[in-house]
Amino acid sequence: MPIRSNTCRAAFVCLSVLLPGAVCAEGIDTEHLFGFMIGTDIGSVGERELQSETTGRFSKNGGKYRAIGQEFELEFVPAKNVRVELGTSFASHYIRGVPGLEDRRQLSWEGVSVDLRYRFLDRDAAPFGFTVAVESHGSRIDETTAAAVRSYGAGLTLAFDREIIPNVAVAAVNLIYQPEWTRVVGTGAAEQESTIGAALALMVQTRPGFFLGGEARYLRQYEGIGLQELAGQALFVGPTAYFQLSPRSRLTAAWSVQAWGRPAGSNAALDLVNFERHHARLIFGVNF
Repeated sequence: MPIRSNTCRAAFVCLSVLLPGAVCAEGIDTEHLFGFMIGTDIGSVGERELQSETTGRFSKNGGKYRAIGQEFELEFVPAKNVRVELGTSFASHYIRGVPGLEDRRQLSWEGVSVDLRYRFLDRDAAPFGFTVAVESHGSRIDETTAAAVRSYGAGLTLAFDREIIPNVAVAAVNLIYQPEWTRVVGTGAAEQESTIGAALALMVQTRPGFFLGGEARYLRQYEGIGLQELAGQALFVGPTAYFQLSPRSRLTAAWSVQAWGRPAGSNAALDLVNFERHHARLIFGVNF
């Protein structure tokens, strides 16, 4: 009984410390809250931001594999409910002894991207927020093999979010479709693939401007842009943290591990052929 009493008292003290700061905070802005997902908030008209996004993908089915992408983005809001993002990216690869991949160690300029978002429903005026994001990119380096290619990809994301506890906790859902067209420079071989998936996130504000939570993503990769043949599937889960560094700057950190996966035609517990074992992302942004 004394042990239970002390445990309950400690839990009550922890909650009393955390909750008041969260409850007194102003409304939650989900625009940059997540690591591997997007929120439905767009920003204010005239707002401009510079953003650095570093993404690491580690570990394949044998050997050593490390791929790090660095993207620099300019974001601006030209009209109500509309956001435009222009980006350019670099890619670093270290591949040694991975079955099916050539050994490489290189740093290259990867390509450019454009991201357009439109918010159809605002959480303040509707039961939930709803935003559609359409992204396109051109690449000269294959993000997995690091081979020289001429690649064009697109992405469609349907984003939903809702504050579960006002000013304290928010939940989000993303539905994605990403087709890709690729031509290998050395051989001229043409390839098509696509990825579909669903993602769920929950973030809790423990202090004003400080959020902790997690994201879960289920992804299915197909050969062909029309989802013709399943190549593999994977479930990623991991924590996310968001820090409001100052009124004009922010930082988001996320890590995700493949908890389950399966290549097509295999009974393996993980899909390390089409996906990596670990994903990590660090996002820094500043308004100007």
